[in-house]
Amino acid sequence: MKTPVIAIGLDAADPVLLENWMSQGHLKNISQIRQQGIYGRLNNFVNYNGVSTEFSATEPSWVAFLTGCLPNKTGYWDTIKYEASNYKTSCDIINGGYDYKEYPPFYALGDHYRVATFDVPVTTLSEQINGLQVLGWGGHFPFTPSHSLPSGLLPSLNDKYGKSTILHNDTGIWWDRHYIEWLQKELKQTINTRSAICRDLLKREDWDLFLTVFSETHSAGHDFWHLSQPDHPLYSYKKLRKGVAGDPILNAFEQVDQAIGDILAEIPDHAYVVLFSVHGMGVNITDMLSMTFLPEILYRYNFPGKVGLAPGKLGETPPPLRTNPIRKYWLGEVWRQKYEANTLKRFLKPLTPCRFLHSGPNDLISPYQLAQQQDDLAYMPARWYAPLWPQMKAFALPNFSDGHIRINLQGREPEGIVSPCEYDGLCTELTEMLYRLKDARTGELLVKDVVRTRHSPTENDPKLPDADLVVMWHDRPTDIVDSPDIGRIGPIIYYRPGGHRPRGFLMAKGPNIAPGSSLPEGQILDLAPTILELMGAPIPDYFDGKSLLPFFAAKSAVAI
Repeated sequence: MKTPVIAIGLDAADPVLLENWMSQGHLKNISQIRQQGIYGRLNNFVNYNGVSTEFSATEPSWVAFLTGCLPNKTGYWDTIKYEASNYKTSCDIINGGYDYKEYPPFYALGDHYRVATFDVPVTTLSEQINGLQVLGWGGHFPFTPSHSLPSGLLPSLNDKYGKSTILHNDTGIWWDRHYIEWLQKELKQTINTRSAICRDLLKREDWDLFLTVFSETHSAGHDFWHLSQPDHPLYSYKKLRKGVAGDPILNAFEQVDQAIGDILAEIPDHAYVVLFSVHGMGVNITDMLSMTFLPEILYRYNFPGKVGLAPGKLGETPPPLRTNPIRKYWLGEVWRQKYEANTLKRFLKPLTPCRFLHSGPNDLISPYQLAQQQDDLAYMPARWYAPLWPQMKAFALPNFSDGHIRINLQGREPEGIVSPCEYDGLCTELTEMLYRLKDARTGELLVKDVVRTRHSPTENDPKLPDADLVVMWHDRPTDIVDSPDIGRIGPIIYYRPGGHRPRGFLMAKGPNIAPGSSLPEGQILDLAPTILELMGAPIPDYFDGKSLLPFFAAKSAVAI
């Protein structure tokens, strides 16, 4: 007899937060799963050129979980794709993301298992799933196509329960009080609706696997971190908390906790329950450092004496944090800091609507011009430098996580200016410059590591990442960067308060799992084989992870 598995993902739920809250008596249903079963943290690692390093990218982490494979195998390193033939970039989740053709989702098990999935961040429906699938109901992944198998299922659920109120509206503008109030209300509504749909689907039959993901924990972490966690530089500004009751992240998690309790009330007593997260959340560093500062650093490196954004003076005492933006959106606030050589234009810039701050020749391209061209990366400052990439030795690719640097290599890029024999020397020079970057407010170094992704500049394996250098940052938020090589950049207004971390977790209870037991630290890649073994399903030989089930047995688990 098969034992059903109910697997519930909490998108970007950080184990550090969960552990703290559970120790304080919060999250009673999640705490009960912990007390009745096993718990452990999971890390997210990738391999760059033989170097194993942490990895916190959102969509690629989900692909790794769903396929059981590292990016080295799938070739899916990043949401944003770069085309070396024409210096173009695009956000490929808009165009479908990973296609799961070479490596299908782990739950595509054919006729022998009945599987139901609801709002899992996968971009394609699989014909190899015997059951039902609903995609794009309301996940944090706004570009996941909204469809289902059978095709009439999603429309019927929308008619009965309503559509998600958050899909396509999660903007992360922390200074907009109305947005913060709206999101708190809508998160509660969406969590309740998601719970109702899950209970409906669970009642339809006894599934071998039921898999769903709460994306609301992702949205709450991104948008409320500064209102919840003292490690954010904006946390101490009480005016930002006006109208906010309690801890809005904890409030969202408490609502999810209640929803989990309601869902578990509908499942058989002998079922396995698996609660997990494939990555966590912390104060946002990458949106600022990778998306905004790194492209400006490389601009100044390539064009000595020139400034693109946010000029500052080394040695001056940094001004207070900016907490009163005058623009509606973050891109407008950053574009307003584009350097203007003309004194009169520079004086008038704060009064000029950003859409009228046009680009000049041989200049950064305006995000408003990009938006008119329906460019899906218009809001990312790294994209604004793209017209200049052919003239640069190295440039920063738009990215949501670590910093990504591409070398403008002869024979690979259409207008490459770095010869293969210069490649190693340039990589070394850039790496040394990056290691000298400091937070202007504290004097602390910002770069933790710089990793090369290729053994040689001429490697052309299509599954290699687009970046030649990957920059990993210390866990230090900053709005001003100092460099002895290219000067000061900033201050720049903070973007989304919360950002991703490579840590996740696994929690499970069920037959023969020792209550209150602990797992040794595993990897995100271990989730899929563990779930499959709980189901009694075969584990593909090509998986990079391993089942953690041996640690689940009561006789081998370590009680705490």
